[in-house]
Amino acid sequence: MRRSSWKIRIFIGLAIIAFAFFKKCANTEENPYTKKQQTISLTTEEEIAIGLQSAPQMAQEYGGLYPDERMQAYVDMVGKKLVDNTVARETPYQYDFHLLADAETINAFALPGGQIFITYALLSKLENEDQLAGVLGHEVGHVLGRHSAERIANSEFWQTISQGASVGADAGGIVAGIGQNVLLGNGRDDELESDDLGVRFMIKAGYDPYEMIDVMKILKAAAGPSRAPEFQSTHPDPENRIEHIKAAIKKYGG
Repeated sequence: MRRSSWKIRIFIGLAIIAFAFFKKCANTEENPYTKKQQTISLTTEEEIAIGLQSAPQMAQEYGGLYPDERMQAYVDMVGKKLVDNTVARETPYQYDFHLLADAETINAFALPGGQIFITYALLSKLENEDQLAGVLGHEVGHVLGRHSAERIANSEFWQTISQGASVGADAGGIVAGIGQNVLLGNGRDDELESDDLGVRFMIKAGYDPYEMIDVMKILKAAAGPSRAPEFQSTHPDPENRIEHIKAAIKKYGG
């Protein structure tokens, strides 16, 4: 009886894993802007809706929006220039640029669908418009690259695989650990792809792409010696990113 129960568990576990792979294959598509094969479970309309719905809460977590309309207009101007002069304008996404009031946290990020944020703490470290274009271009790259939507789909895949492994062989924890490492690696790849796209957007919009290298130096200085090793971080080390940025500048003729 016990052996029969064990066989049933194995069968159910394998069925769950097979379903996960079937769903992953069914949701694989080519990104029309990057030509990359991606697993995506959200429509562009769903991405836009998620971003718009999440934007107010994200702003609240960083102290709300920066109260100076002149500074916000400056960020809007640079963001609009990047979108209007690049392939980003051909996408269905609604790009909005938000300057956050947080004067301590050096950060910039993008939500699915085009909601892009930069903290005043980071903006105040930047030395010129070209560097701001580098930061915003990188975040536009995340949106256009559909990195958040891809991460959601991949997380769902590994959760299902982990569930199947747990049912079939009590190996859910091992599989979950493997999945976490894969997702971390994918996150670093996303950052490098966004750097590449950011360089491309800067050149198209008439900005100096070499200023993005100085942005990396600013980020490295801000991180200080407490930065986690690259293999533990979703972001590659700034020195590694600089080498990739130089390669992208050469590739796009900047």
